[in-house]
Amino acid sequence: MNLLLDTHIFLWAVEDHPNLSAAAREAIVAGDNVVFVSAATAWEIAIKRGLGKLDVPRGNYIEELKLHRFTPLDIKTEHALAVESLPPHHKDPFDRLLIAQAQIEQLTLITRDPKMMLYDVAFIAS
Repeated sequence: MNLLLDTHIFLWAVEDHPNLSAAAREAIVAGDNVVFVSAATAWEIAIKRGLGKLDVPRGNYIEELKLHRFTPLDIKTEHALAVESLPPHHKDPFDRLLIAQAQIEQLTLITRDPKMMLYDVAFIAS
């Protein structure tokens, strides 16, 4: 299965946080799954940390991806343009971009956000 981590799921996964559900944890560590982390996640973390809205240590994002064997997912023009046609269930631009990426790349999204689960995308609830 090809997975895409929502930003909070990425943070919980690298911290081994107890909020990460057993189902999400199992999917992330399963050797036959490919786990993608979007460039939108790096962007969201950087912006929110810079604004003081996210209190996480400044780690080496690239090293965390390698350490956990996560695959970076670049933002393509096609992803950005697809956001326009999404229903307005969610206003968060980062989440809307992740939804578009999951749809276009046929990825299963791991999230705890109920608004993201309203979209036509496969997901694992955490």
